[in-house]
Amino acid sequence: MTILESNDKELRQLIFKKDRVIVKFTADDCPVCKSIHPKFIRISAEPAYQHITFVRMSAKENPVSSKEVSMTGTPFFATYKDSMLVDCGVVATEEDLRGMLSKLL
Repeated sequence: MTILESNDKELRQLIFKKDRVIVKFTADDCPVCKSIHPKFIRISAEPAYQHITFVRMSAKENPVSSKEVSMTGTPFFATYKDSMLVDCGVVATEEDLRGMLSKLL
């Protein structure tokens, strides 16, 4: 699945349009963001997650969304199901990312 690039305005519309969404907030100066990104891409293509919309956003360029999820650092992930925030937090490992995704299945 393609990972969508989004912003504050588009994200709000997206979480109401799609049933299940995971958002990855990143920062240019975050080495963990860069190391987990290939895993994020690979996981997004797995059949088990085909009904989840994968989104990437710059934390710095999207302060409204960052504030809404009480972002504490990067890479910060937020999951939404049926337009409601399900889970959010800093995630640095593939295991933690899969754990967060399992709540959307």
